[in-house]
Amino acid sequence: MKYEQLGATGVFVSRISLGAMSFGGRDSQLWDAVGALDVKETDRMVGTALDHGVNLIDTANVYAEGESEELLGEVLGARRRDVILATKMTARTAPGPNDVGQSRLHIMRSLEDSLRRLRTDHIDLYQIHNLDPLTPFEESLAALDDAVHQGKIRYIGASNLAAWEMMKALGVSERRGWARFSSLQSYYSLAGRDIEREILPVVRDQRLGLLVWSPLAAGLLSGKFDRTGTSDDGARRARFAFPPVNLERAYDIIDVLRQVAARHEVGVSRVALAWVLAQPGVTSAIVGAKRPEQLVENLAAVELELTAQDLAELDAVSALPAEYPGWIIEGFRTDARLPQTA
Repeated sequence: MKYEQLGATGVFVSRISLGAMSFGGRDSQLWDAVGALDVKETDRMVGTALDHGVNLIDTANVYAEGESEELLGEVLGARRRDVILATKMTARTAPGPNDVGQSRLHIMRSLEDSLRRLRTDHIDLYQIHNLDPLTPFEESLAALDDAVHQGKIRYIGASNLAAWEMMKALGVSERRGWARFSSLQSYYSLAGRDIEREILPVVRDQRLGLLVWSPLAAGLLSGKFDRTGTSDDGARRARFAFPPVNLERAYDIIDVLRQVAARHEVGVSRVALAWVLAQPGVTSAIVGAKRPEQLVENLAAVELELTAQDLAELDAVSALPAEYPGWIIEGFRTDARLPQTA
């Protein structure tokens, strides 16, 4: 395993981390489609990840309606010290009017509930799961800063924020002297490169850790899918088409992925993950799995070095179309003040 510094912190995390969305949820139609691993399967998956050097495990309080956290807390035991444990809050957890969002009330309740389910006295990386349009950042960040000072949180992070939202939050923290977001968790894959427009530049400029969710576009880039369909009807993507992608464009990408994979004599998923890890600014790619052998195959991506030809071919087939103001910014990027030489 290889490790990368988490933003501007002194903490190092594995370049591939384990996502716990597949833990639990067997009685739910939604979460059963994601994985629904029981306690023994969860223990085996966590053990496989740790044995291969993974030290970051990411979950959320709404995964399998809290069961993901419960199973993770149950199986970690003495291995808790070996793990950078990350979880998230924001989404609705109960029907009450205050059981959603990022109010001080909901943050504190959610934090205590996660600590109890995870069987720990602190969370290493506590993340807001999305933007709460009703609660000012001042209220949310003050509550998170308090929890940091109480020792219940080591670092705070965010997920699914727009670039301007992240900059606004960082500005509030800077002005008030509060704990700042150390990381951003965003969707990024060869089939979904939207964050390159504004989010990635902010991540790099502000020295944030970037944790990538769904780097295989929920299995679409796993090698199981092409224009003829899927070789695995039980695959998550076949049952739960999220995140949304342009399928025709994705199939073109898969064609090139197969060519690159054949040159290296590896699986398609390994190439797709290696591409994400090769992008400047990416700290760690979060992968989920239903079987240990599937996880081991994905973890091998850290050892795959893509060539310049590989990267150029993958970039050409997946590049974002030009969009304003990006195309005009790019057009003026050459410094016109420099003297022209004959």
